[in-house]
Amino acid sequence: MDTRKPVDGSAVLLIMVLCATWGMQQVVLKATAADIAPVMQIALRSGVAALLVGLVMWWRGESMSLRDGTLVPGLAVGVFFATEFLLVAEGLRHTSASHMVVFLYTAPIFAALGLHWRIPAERLSGLQWSGIAIAFAGIAMTFLGRGHGAATGAAAAGSTLWGDFLGVLAAIAWAATTVVVRCSSLAKAQPSKTLQYQLVMAFGVLLCAAWSSGQAQVNFTPQVWASLAFHAVVVSFASFLAWFWLLRHYLASRLGVFSFMTPLFGMLFGAWLLDEPIEAGFLVGAIPVLVGIVLVSAGPFKARAR
Repeated sequence: MDTRKPVDGSAVLLIMVLCATWGMQQVVLKATAADIAPVMQIALRSGVAALLVGLVMWWRGESMSLRDGTLVPGLAVGVFFATEFLLVAEGLRHTSASHMVVFLYTAPIFAALGLHWRIPAERLSGLQWSGIAIAFAGIAMTFLGRGHGAATGAAAAGSTLWGDFLGVLAAIAWAATTVVVRCSSLAKAQPSKTLQYQLVMAFGVLLCAAWSSGQAQVNFTPQVWASLAFHAVVVSFASFLAWFWLLRHYLASRLGVFSFMTPLFGMLFGAWLLDEPIEAGFLVGAIPVLVGIVLVSAGPFKARAR
């Protein structure tokens, strides 16, 4: 019998804090990019968070065995997780944090499509198909509705479009992670073990990517230390564990509806802290994207934290 309960006031408050935290992470990555490349920062935060999750698993007495049938799907979700953040890190070199967070959080749209074909219980309803159509229309509007200026303006616009496109690819990688988790032995594994596969793989892959691309140099300023602490302890460790706690105690389909709050917070923080302009053309496209996310997440799709 499912003992999970509807979302109450305490859950809403915690969800709002988590969405604000996740909306802030791209902004902080962008703000410290001059002293530490995003790819290097995500690699280091993943390594620290992996150690913290490992300590929690040891304290709880959870199994760390690789012979429980989770190794192959675990490696797969780790690769997809690392790919997602490699694309995020590269995308942030070309586009704004507010753009990145909106496109990254289209992941529920792509995950819902993937699960529709793999799990009968996850078949999309008419309302959800409408949400997907609205969201894709919004994405098209954000890409096709950009103005063209002078040569330098066109070059800058082209760079931004490339960064936005990488954000969409990152969302697809995130969605692939969700599909693998739901369709493999990881569906019955402890969430902390799934998270550990992701963090360990991200640390290894992204650290190699940082070194091979010449982005491993770090200027350890107080801002960089604060950013690393925020990402490793707050985002990759505490917020994920809090999200998994919510999934164990509340109805996941109700929690997913709040996923649209994260890109809203991301746009707000980007404009406030980084003075990033929110272009009218982008905003016109972002609104239907957010509406589509809400409509898709309102169905049986179980959103995953990031």
